[in-house]
Amino acid sequence: MKIRHLLSAAALWFLTLTAQAQPAPAHRTDLGGEFLFTRATLVTYEQGLEALADYLRSYLPLAGASEQYASDAALVLALDPSLGEEAYRLDILPDHIAIEGGAYGGVFNGIQQLFRLLPPEVYARECTLPLRLPTLHIEDAPRFAYRGMMLDVARTWVDAPHVKRYIDLLSYHNINKLHLHLSDDEGWRIEIRSHPELTEIGGFRGGDSPVRPIYGKWDEKYGGYYTQEQMRELIAYAAARNIEIIPEIDLPGHSRNIASVHPEIRCNYRPDTVSTCGYDYRSAWCVAREENYRLLEDILGELCALFPSPYIHIGGDEVDASQWERCPDCRALMERRGITDPHRLEDIFMQRMSDILAAHGKRPALWNEAVKRGGPARTSRVHGWESVRACLDAVDKGYPTVVMPATSFYFDMRQSPHEEGHSWAAVFDARTTYNFDFAREGFNAERMRHVEGLEAAFWSEAYVSHEPEKPDYLDYMTFPRLCALSRLAWSGNEAGWESYYRELVGEHYDRMTAMGIRFRLFPPTVSCRNGELTASTDDGSTLCYLVDSSPEEHSYTGPIATTQPYRYRFFTRRGTGRSPEAADRSFYRTVTPSWKLTSSMPLSERFPASNAEHYRGMSRTCRTCRPKDWLLYTFDMPLRCRELFLQTGYRQLPNAHIVTGYAEVSYDGVRFERAGALDKGCITLRPNRPVRAVRLVATCRGNSTPFVVIQPPVVKPVL
Repeated sequence: MKIRHLLSAAALWFLTLTAQAQPAPAHRTDLGGEFLFTRATLVTYEQGLEALADYLRSYLPLAGASEQYASDAALVLALDPSLGEEAYRLDILPDHIAIEGGAYGGVFNGIQQLFRLLPPEVYARECTLPLRLPTLHIEDAPRFAYRGMMLDVARTWVDAPHVKRYIDLLSYHNINKLHLHLSDDEGWRIEIRSHPELTEIGGFRGGDSPVRPIYGKWDEKYGGYYTQEQMRELIAYAAARNIEIIPEIDLPGHSRNIASVHPEIRCNYRPDTVSTCGYDYRSAWCVAREENYRLLEDILGELCALFPSPYIHIGGDEVDASQWERCPDCRALMERRGITDPHRLEDIFMQRMSDILAAHGKRPALWNEAVKRGGPARTSRVHGWESVRACLDAVDKGYPTVVMPATSFYFDMRQSPHEEGHSWAAVFDARTTYNFDFAREGFNAERMRHVEGLEAAFWSEAYVSHEPEKPDYLDYMTFPRLCALSRLAWSGNEAGWESYYRELVGEHYDRMTAMGIRFRLFPPTVSCRNGELTASTDDGSTLCYLVDSSPEEHSYTGPIATTQPYRYRFFTRRGTGRSPEAADRSFYRTVTPSWKLTSSMPLSERFPASNAEHYRGMSRTCRTCRPKDWLLYTFDMPLRCRELFLQTGYRQLPNAHIVTGYAEVSYDGVRFERAGALDKGCITLRPNRPVRAVRLVATCRGNSTPFVVIQPPVVKPVL
């Protein structure tokens, strides 16, 4: 049926050009015609695809959906078994649109390709019809069957509505696995009906919970958990979007939470609780205690019944084997088994877990440490996170492996040296993720046979101190790095970064804005020459700047004449994206004055005061802080500076720090005056005269760890 177009010629011409500017999939043929997409377009679908018809109509204002086949001015969803399961074929013809997939997932992927041909407003469910689309033929299939994202909901609670939102964002980017990290030292997030105490108590920390807070929200009881009914809803929601949820219960380490609820699962010896102000800091299950396996049978049995995924991730990373060495029962088990390496106890434990899963028709997924000794069966899936070498070791042993080395795929890492986030693995942005090269990293054809795909991870220790009720920090840390992961896992990176970056800026920034993602823009370029401070960006974003410590924003309109470039910080905005701040190099300049560290708390021999004093790294105390404990920074010479930053705790997050306290400044080394409260264990001082000493005084009792970390001071000179 011929339909008269309702849009102006200019508008139709614009939409056609926009569609043609999209990046070409594996096979694309432009046919030279056009299809008029209107509200009268009917969605017709084969049996089993009704959910996808409903999904389409939730984004587009189409007339209706019918299982009865029609091709005239229709959008047809169909299956073609000759295609791979996730492969699809998209035909836009003058009289209809057809999306065919090898299975449900292939049709879903075809729908996402159609969305990418439409104006970005489709993601906000605000796409206006009618519009014209160029006729074309597209065929495409994913490079890897496993394209995953790991979301840590144990350290920072992410409720079901926000998980649904994240599922939507993953699905737009053809991610098909959501690995949910459901337990760790700080939280237990999934209801186990045979043991309701695991979530009723372990789902929260702080307040009256036996689980102490460790990363943030120190003055409240905080947390939450998914009921099994809520999780079933999430599983179904994800499956409708071609995403498999893979649950993880981290074992036998990272278990301080469940051990706080069930202390009897720990090893049989008296722990040190003096250094922690009474908190049992042990985090591993006792391998020798037979009752533990009955509890784990209950837990894993319910997980196997709840999750359709053929894999249950059971952890295996970062186990503190020293706890087993101190346990007489574990030592007796080692003697009976004729083993001398306590790490072999993890092999015994994991075999027991694998046997439980096998009895329920499931397979184990494991972190790479669990297969270093080659114990688990080759049906186990390995997630290689520690390094590329760890991934190569796993594939060389014959394990199906998900490649996710932290240096390229841990999205909790900071993206430039002066941003928030971890830095222990690497500092990297989307370019590093996109440029990961299997061949360059040593994956030959034989090794690639064992590579199931790629996965990124967002560990949420720092998220809890970044307003976790909002998704801004999660979005900023994962996008556009996740976009780069998606492209790498779906079709590779042969086009090169520059081509991909142009696509990202020219097309995908607007899509992410319509999706509501608070994504990261690349920082502006800043330079100062001949007394003129300039800033620039190449992504069409708006440039702004801040002066000194004032929060007032100014629009950048041109070079700034100044002899003090260190006073200015620049950033950009575009849509829902924002860049990190950037400044002239003088802003970041620091000096390293000589100083001495003393404390009311005994200092560690392993991490001595000299580490921080000589700016080599962190120092540490031998116990946690108590009220009125202090750290004293005494400078050899009176220190004149424009800014002095003192930090307790780790560089990347508030942990092992003085939770609450204050700073006192002395200008003569004798008399001290209050200078302000600590914020997350830190304070920034801007003294107007030379400083001789600073004292940090604790007002808290403990920090849920056995020590306090002291970082070297960061001193910015007067310029």
